Amino acid sequence: MSATGGTKAIVAALGANLAIAAGKFIAFAFSGSSSMLAEGVHSVADSGNQALLLLGGKKARKQATEEHPFGYGRERYVYGFLVSIVLFTIGGVFALYEGYEKIRSPHELEHWYWPVGVLLFAIVAEGFSFRTALKEANELRGKQSWSSFVRTAKAPELPVVLLEDFGALIGLVLALGGVGLTLLTGDGVWDGIGTLCIGALLVVIALVLAAETKSLLLGEAAGPDQVARIRAAAVDGNTVTSVIHMRTLHLGPEELLVAAKIAVRHDDTAAQVARAIDEAEARIREAVPIARVIYLEPDIRR
Repeated sequence: MSATGGTKAIVAALGANLAIAAGKFIAFAFSGSSSMLAEGVHSVADSGNQALLLLGGKKARKQATEEHPFGYGRERYVYGFLVSIVLFTIGGVFALYEGYEKIRSPHELEHWYWPVGVLLFAIVAEGFSFRTALKEANELRGKQSWSSFVRTAKAPELPVVLLEDFGALIGLVLALGGVGLTLLTGDGVWDGIGTLCIGALLVVIALVLAAETKSLLLGEAAGPDQVARIRAAAVDGNTVTSVIHMRTLHLGPEELLVAAKIAVRHDDTAAQVARAIDEAEARIREAVPIARVIYLEPDIRR
């Protein structure tokens, strides 16, 4: 995985989540708070997700084979999709179940200072992880809005970590609210309601991630700016007069396939056409470096 794949953000999130998960389970053991249990499972699920993203990045670096001639770049999309499934099932569904059980059978919190202290620590740790992800994402985002960046990013790791960290921070606030209201009212139902809200939040984030990574798995074209640069680079105005039609496809976040039919002059020799194609490929790779696989078919525009 390249540096732009968000490796630094993933490692920061993994370290933060492992430490937070341990603290949450300790707080649950002392207090019996269902919000803490749901948040502990949430952090374990997030840690597993970051491990999946790192594994996907490693597998994506495998060399192309005869069976997979275009390489393994899409492994990162596959593991990004697995993250959404894990977040939905382990994080979201478990929290919904635990919240329902706590509302059915509420009980007072014991040693309330454990969950409050751990939640405050977790907010600081998650904030550090989220800040790292924001810093890396800003280097790629440009002038895009955050919602546009999440929708259009071709590398799945940063959007996944951003949404996970953002969801984790909101979940911690919800858990703190549930614990706080339980302490103020003496009614354990509030802890269960906080847990239900955490579960609903995780399910929504998981569905958003699933929709985005599904689109990447199906195969997305290059962005409009890249397409314009490829079209401009293909034409030299001499032998290659225009692009008749073109298709692009991301084979991975940093690998693009370009297939185009280009118009050449009717009186050019085969040698001239072959040389023009080689030169056009070189110009395209210079204009869009991730255009690794290029197929250009010459034709005469009628």
